[in-house]
Amino acid sequence: MSLSVKLEVFEGPLDLLLHLIDKNKIDIYDIPIVVITKQYLEYIKAMDTQDMNLMSEFLVMAATLINIKCKMLLPKEVNEDGEEEDPRAELVQKLLEYKMYKFMSYELKDRQMDAAKTFYKEPTIPKEIADYRPPIDYKDLIGDLNLNKLHVIFKDIIKKQEDKIDPVRSKFGKIQKDEVNLEEKVSFVEAFISRNKTFSFRALLEKQASKMEVVVTFLVILEFMKMGKILIQQEHIFDDIMITTMDELITA
Repeated sequence: MSLSVKLEVFEGPLDLLLHLIDKNKIDIYDIPIVVITKQYLEYIKAMDTQDMNLMSEFLVMAATLINIKCKMLLPKEVNEDGEEEDPRAELVQKLLEYKMYKFMSYELKDRQMDAAKTFYKEPTIPKEIADYRPPIDYKDLIGDLNLNKLHVIFKDIIKKQEDKIDPVRSKFGKIQKDEVNLEEKVSFVEAFISRNKTFSFRALLEKQASKMEVVVTFLVILEFMKMGKILIQQEHIFDDIMITTMDELITA
């Protein structure tokens, strides 16, 4: 007759180690590695699980325990401060952190259970009462304010707004893009030339509405001069520039 033994289910290797420490009433800061490793390996041998990921976690911890056991048989290592290093220190730290998180999970679970016992009643306040707003007493609202105090407050607000203004950037103008149709400008200049035959460059520029139109008109005049359609003359420096069509010169 075989005897079946039901093993407790643990969430992971650290959970199993904490169980063994509590069961043996061991000081977590002074773990007898030989005893704990033996009991831990016995539990792994008795495990019956097909979850290889879970089993691998337990095997990794088993290898860690065996490694710590071997280190404790060797002479103790000394750190830079001349203190002896305990091979169990890292494992103890992990156990303490796991124990803290485990107790926190219990606390959160208790709070969840307590919250599930809380009931509340939907509000049934009549709409007239919910929409009610007490009347405003303007005398209490104004208090001891008078026109003089309001004037002082107003000047303080204006001054704060003025202090926020950058004295340099506030004087910058707004850059706007002037849209000039080149084909229309060429047609305009051609029509102006054909009507006037001989005219001053200033008279042509006075017909332009913006700086961008002046620049484009100047470029059109240069192009017409390059193409041989017009002749530009200036007798003296700073005199007005005169423009004459080549057709006018030929007929003359």
